[in-house]
Amino acid sequence: MPVSDAELARQAQQGNRDALGALYDRHQEKIFRYVTSRSFDRQLAQDITEEIFLRMVTHIGSYRPMGVPFTAWLYRIAHNTVIDHNRERLPAQQLSHELAQELPAHQGHNPAVMVERKLEEQLLISALDQIDPLQREVIVLRFLMGYTLKETASSVEKSVAAVKAIQHRGLHALNAWLGQ
Repeated sequence: MPVSDAELARQAQQGNRDALGALYDRHQEKIFRYVTSRSFDRQLAQDITEEIFLRMVTHIGSYRPMGVPFTAWLYRIAHNTVIDHNRERLPAQQLSHELAQELPAHQGHNPAVMVERKLEEQLLISALDQIDPLQREVIVLRFLMGYTLKETASSVEKSVAAVKAIQHRGLHALNAWLGQ
């Protein structure tokens, strides 16, 4: 049975470097995808992800599991780091050619289907950039990252009921924007 995040965090707090490595290995890919969905720049996302895990190592001593999963604590660090970087960048974010190349692989080899899928992905990314930042974050956590309502609520520091309402409004806003 795998060791829980809370146990790995406890071991890391006691100086166990292998536990830190295990936490990194367990969460690096999801954190990177989260950051990429917020920055739309693969190289910047790699840099921000490195910074997030550096902050995790620096602040692991402050983690207290009091009913909050480790992932919520880590995503709070990720969220704050992304906000810090976005404040330094221009407000309008453009989808880079590199991100378009990194989007999930397509089934089959039909060029028309592949082009249509890329256009749909670009449209969705553009639509996400147009909605309220909190709604975008909830939608990314729920549908791109696969978080439960409870995990999402913990990550954005809102109640489950508030997350449901934010998610509903965000999906409605996306639908309205895509309908244009």
